[in-house]
Amino acid sequence: MPQKEGTRVDVAAHVVDVPDFPQPGIVFKDLSPLFANGSAFREAIDEIVGHYEPGSFDIVAGIEARGFLLAAAIAYATGTGVVPVRKAGKLPRATFAATYDLEYGKATLELHTDAFALSSRVLVVDDVLATGGTAKATMELIEQAGGTVVGFSVVLELAFLKGRERLAGRDIHALLTV
Repeated sequence: MPQKEGTRVDVAAHVVDVPDFPQPGIVFKDLSPLFANGSAFREAIDEIVGHYEPGSFDIVAGIEARGFLLAAAIAYATGTGVVPVRKAGKLPRATFAATYDLEYGKATLELHTDAFALSSRVLVVDDVLATGGTAKATMELIEQAGGTVVGFSVVLELAFLKGRERLAGRDIHALLTV
């Protein structure tokens, strides 16, 4: 897998392909080895943070579940807050919800209705960009809640699934595209 020019962390070396997960025919890209390797994880976070101008976002939204790991680390590194975008039924207060198509079915995400101050600049992060359904639903939820999406960053983009096309007009950043 070719690495993006200027990328320090070797993302490809930290991806494990898991065939037939979560269902037959799907090859799950597991980034757990990247998260478990302290120096590689730090380099990935530093590269994501370095892609954005200091002060260009107020808060980081992490998509369940691996996006939480990235969002928390980015928020800590930049001194901003973090907001979780959760699967349906996991948030305790009033929520906005969006149902969308996955590569292998449907899913629903939720976000607290009061997650953002009006016009908060939000950086959205997740581990993988596949079909773009999860990212698109998340961005729509953020905007419904009054936030302004300033970027979407992932560790790995699966270009053959054309998720970037569903996010046309959005700032998309991937450490590795395959």
